Amino acid sequence: MLNGTGIKLFSGTSHPELAEVIARRLGIPLSKAQVSRSGIGETQLRIAESVRSEDVYIIASPSPSVSPSATSVNTTLMELCIMIHACKIASAKRITAVLPLFMYARQDKKDKSRAPITAKLVANMIQKSGCDHVITMDLHASQIQGFFDVPVDKYLYAEPSVIQYIRSSFDTKDVVIVSPDAGGAKRATSMADRLGVDFALFHKERKKANEVSRMVLVGSVTGKIAILVDDMADTCGTLCLAAQHLSEAGAAKIYAFVTHGILSGNALEKLEKSALEKLVVTNTLPQAENVERCSKIEVIDIGNVLGEVIRRSHYGESVSKLFDEVPY
Repeated sequence: MLNGTGIKLFSGTSHPELAEVIARRLGIPLSKAQVSRSGIGETQLRIAESVRSEDVYIIASPSPSVSPSATSVNTTLMELCIMIHACKIASAKRITAVLPLFMYARQDKKDKSRAPITAKLVANMIQKSGCDHVITMDLHASQIQGFFDVPVDKYLYAEPSVIQYIRSSFDTKDVVIVSPDAGGAKRATSMADRLGVDFALFHKERKKANEVSRMVLVGSVTGKIAILVDDMADTCGTLCLAAQHLSEAGAAKIYAFVTHGILSGNALEKLEKSALEKLVVTNTLPQAENVERCSKIEVIDIGNVLGEVIRRSHYGESVSKLFDEVPY
């Protein structure tokens, strides 16, 4: 808990629930900012209290577009940049962007002719706005930290919280950790090693983005509780197809754990019809509406983790302890 001096915590309009959890962890109120939209959709913002010589933290995480009231990723990004700029010219000492989900993280390379590297553009926008430090969780591609010339705390994972959940909910001798693709093998093997359980993975081929054509299971899941782990779930096509293959391969029960539950399109309908017992996500994105619409979704709160990172950052303490432990 902080004494409230020298630090300001701001939030945009996209995920106020997470901001409130972080504020409670820190023992400070959310700082006041007025955000509105003009007739043509421009963001209008005013910082409603002094930030001179303060250590400022701005929380920005986009809302999944499950309802007309959701804040789009582009609106969230502009709110963040405008708020950083407003604090910078108001003489804030240091400004940290807290991005539970880094926006445009999947557009991290030029994968075809004339394609943009949008994650690099986003990094430039955040830096040019006046940001001094970035905190993010389960970054989709590690090279994104190289797009910044300011410090990036990107080695924050939901893994300790997920491991704690698995140990409290399952008998680990019956568990096998499964990666839905080769790219997630490092994440899955790390979790399997820490739990002392077996590991399996899928090799998948895509016809096009977000559409998997074929999956091949490598490893045994017969009679086991198969737990799929990934950094994000968007359309849930991969997870649902993997669950189907695991069921056919003899898995007793199938669960999925992901950090960022985007759940776009008809993802919720796919989940309800799938072989998955449950999809466990964190609250890096707002999930209240998804939980209401789908009985298979459960949410792990990572607000305390982000709050502890902010506290340690403010006091100049190491955050490496949080790579392996869940803060109390």
